[in-house]
Amino acid sequence: MKAIDTKSVNSIRVLAAEAIQKANSGHPGLPLGAAPMAYELWAHQMNHDPSDPKWPNRDRFILSGGHGSALLYSLLHLFGYGLTMEDMKNFRQLGSLTPGHPEYGHTVGVEATTGPLGAGMAMAVGMAMAEKHLASVFNKDNFPVMDHYTYVLGGDGCMMEGISYEAFSLAGSLGLSKLIVLYDSNNITIEGDTEIAFTEDVRKRFEAFGFHTQLVEDGNDLDAIAAAIEAAKAETERPSMIEIKTKIGAGCPAKEGKASAHGEPLGEENLVALRENLGLADMAPFTIADDVTENFKALAAEGRKKRDAWYAMFEEYGKKYPEDLARWNTYHDPDNAKALYDLDDFWHVVDKPEATRNVSGAQINVIKNVVPNLFGGAADLAPSTKTYMKEVGDFSKATPEGRNVHFGIRELAMAAIGNGIGLHGGLRPYVSTFFVFSDYVKPMARLSALMGLPTTYVFTHDSIGVGEDGPTHEPIEQLAMLRALPNFYAFRPADSVECAAAWYFALNKHDAPTALVLSRQNLPQLPGSSTEALKGGYITEDSDKDTPDAIIIATGSEVSLAVEARKKLLADGIDCRVVSMPCMDLFKEQPDEYREKILPKNVTARVGVEALSSFGWGDLLGLSGEFVGMKGFGASGPGGKLFEHFGITTDAVVAAVKKTL
Repeated sequence: MKAIDTKSVNSIRVLAAEAIQKANSGHPGLPLGAAPMAYELWAHQMNHDPSDPKWPNRDRFILSGGHGSALLYSLLHLFGYGLTMEDMKNFRQLGSLTPGHPEYGHTVGVEATTGPLGAGMAMAVGMAMAEKHLASVFNKDNFPVMDHYTYVLGGDGCMMEGISYEAFSLAGSLGLSKLIVLYDSNNITIEGDTEIAFTEDVRKRFEAFGFHTQLVEDGNDLDAIAAAIEAAKAETERPSMIEIKTKIGAGCPAKEGKASAHGEPLGEENLVALRENLGLADMAPFTIADDVTENFKALAAEGRKKRDAWYAMFEEYGKKYPEDLARWNTYHDPDNAKALYDLDDFWHVVDKPEATRNVSGAQINVIKNVVPNLFGGAADLAPSTKTYMKEVGDFSKATPEGRNVHFGIRELAMAAIGNGIGLHGGLRPYVSTFFVFSDYVKPMARLSALMGLPTTYVFTHDSIGVGEDGPTHEPIEQLAMLRALPNFYAFRPADSVECAAAWYFALNKHDAPTALVLSRQNLPQLPGSSTEALKGGYITEDSDKDTPDAIIIATGSEVSLAVEARKKLLADGIDCRVVSMPCMDLFKEQPDEYREKILPKNVTARVGVEALSSFGWGDLLGLSGEFVGMKGFGASGPGGKLFEHFGITTDAVVAAVKKTL
């Protein structure tokens, strides 16, 4: 361990603590304790180039303990990723590039938005899966074009969260040998010593997962940390976890090893003591010694050499394997799904009643040939959610070239892993489960939306139509929950055409996630459905009058019910318009003129029909509108009987329309 390395580590510590102190807000404990392992990793173990932060074959680093963001920002500043000292001084301030938790797409060099503990762990698993699959597709002898490690750093909190258990169990089963977990083990959480709630042997748990495990007793020993990382790299069959014993708030005499170091600034006196204790007392606040600056510049230059060598190799690869280069370009073309629009097989109208989950399953098997980087699966439910791609194999330890992912019964981790796959680049991830279990998925779907990731969620068994499985499996409020998410698009298609529109939108939306909410029961094909579904809402049956007497707005399985109600109302001299609304959020983004054309303001007699909660329908229906749907939980019984039991029928819609008039 060289003196310049020690000085560089201490410079990271002090800079992080200073940023937190100036903001009078933040978490100095993790940066002070984990700075040595982070420095050793970034300086001597990780392949990265600050001048090309999106280099495809860079090693990935995820700070799962996102509250320790000052550590990551200090590294990004010192290595030259574009974060200035002024940015460090603006830590946690409105509009700064150094927000409280790392935000993907906001700060260059941040690989994932991490805040909820454990989420970064699961996203790292997704990145490692993407690397393993892409390597199997593209690598040739002497041309390892996809050959990098995924590193993730987190502490006791990340290890306690259930999402980590789920994700690492899968990682061990898949033999993700290029996943390396750095466990900042300091035995302290907000409430005190981990003895109060967390006494398990974490390394034994990881051994049970199928990980290669190591212990570094002294978190300040850079040589020991380096040796452990090298040993982890040498392991080619299993993922690795390195437990590194640290002290929270290391280097601050009054705070070291104490819970109070976790989530509050050190205080000015303690900051002075920290500088003195670390040999940096002569440095003014927010300054870095010249020799430290030069050290980081030299380290960054080494990374640039590795990046340049890769591009030179990749150029030769393209010359020798032009077909593989073309495939690589297709995988990395964000618009490769646009070809679906002109593909008759994709828009093929089914000629009989069919469940939208079945329709979606057929469409996935058309998509997979047009979008060769479609990659995903279900939480042990592919036979039910119809999300299995035929003839492309299963992704496993033995067959990483397969495209069907068996996530196991791990909905929360599945969603985070899907995000990690998308963050890696080169693949279009989709994940799937029953709609009622979107409750398990939601926290990671929220991160998809925050990051602007186009993860596709396929949710089936979308209503009380589930029937005999009963209220535990019948979603009620879940669609309202998804609609409440900013930057998230939830489609509930009524037939095959609308289902195709939902898939087309999802695969061509690059800055937001999409959910397809699909039926188990068969639905009729609607003669009025069209690609207008790509606008979120459209007229599927219109009035013969210039101004309709009333408007019925419905989604999914209830659109056909609304069409039947219109026929009955017409016999009574009431001429209604039926609007299919597969995606409310998308409809609300349409120009005012279009929305007025579909839902003219002067028609206040409106009825919403959806076999789910009414929450969120108010702005479409207005104060005088009526809603036909669920007012409580479902029940166990045949689906058709349940629609009658809960009053979601043609006659109920007819009565609701008459009431509004």
